[in-house]
Amino acid sequence: MNLMFDFVKIGEVPKTSWSSEKALNFKPKLITLAALIIGLFLFGLGEALLVTSQMGVSPWTALAQGLSNVTGSGLGLATFIISVFVLLLWIPLKQRPGIGTILNAIIISLTLHYAIPFMPIFEQNILRISQAILGVFVTGLGGGIYLIANLGPGARDGLMTGMQRITNFPIAWVRSSIEIMVLTVGWLLGGVIGLGTIIFALGIGPCLAIGLTIFGSSKSKSNH
Repeated sequence: MNLMFDFVKIGEVPKTSWSSEKALNFKPKLITLAALIIGLFLFGLGEALLVTSQMGVSPWTALAQGLSNVTGSGLGLATFIISVFVLLLWIPLKQRPGIGTILNAIIISLTLHYAIPFMPIFEQNILRISQAILGVFVTGLGGGIYLIANLGPGARDGLMTGMQRITNFPIAWVRSSIEIMVLTVGWLLGGVIGLGTIIFALGIGPCLAIGLTIFGSSKSKSNH
């Protein structure tokens, strides 16, 4: 009955009957691997919706744009540098990679590549804003599914779960705080900030927490 509001206070990623026992698992159950792939596909689909809404890039892309402006490097190199820096932060956070860490980049990239040509392009701002909001929501749901699979997070999600474990704050607040900080730094460095960027920064934390709450609700069943 309280499912609608439980996402506000959800902390660590829940474990279910289909969650992997450990992140570094090269022989996961079929249902676990399927959940990982489906979650990452939805994650990429949500990002494709955000991109084609033409309402602005994600906060991390804005940060990469800002770093590119300051250093004179290309956007691709700036994105790579940021990813390496985030992965280095995993060391003090004691985060562990898994096959999901690798598949994260592969599946999301492939989904973006093949989904974007099929995404609708709207001219009316209300429809574009709605598409951006839907994109953030779908991204959050996908993130919830693949994180519960527990086969290793992507670089940014690993930063989020590591920070949550240290601070013990609700995951929605941790993720939103990270995104807002990234958005702010990106803007200060000259990155392009759009309405979609702000929607993503404010909405991805709660949407991810909703996904964790919905798909992690079988936690109580697995404990009986």
